[in-house]
Amino acid sequence: MRAIANLLTATILGTCLLLVATVSIQNITPLTLRFLTWESVEIPFGIVLTATLALGLLLGALLPLLKR
Repeated sequence: MRAIANLLTATILGTCLLLVATVSIQNITPLTLRFLTWESVEIPFGIVLTATLALGLLLGALLPLLKR
């Protein structure tokens, strides 16, 4: 049963990563991030999307550890 759960998790994660890669490749439009008076350099949307996804996955994995 554990092997099936691992396979399902890997399949879902792989599909999500494939979708993010596809969207990233198709959206290379540069954008500028603004926060109050701070403004970033122009970054392709795909990089922003990938970084946001990676940060969300990392924080999602670390939050249960902080609850203990």
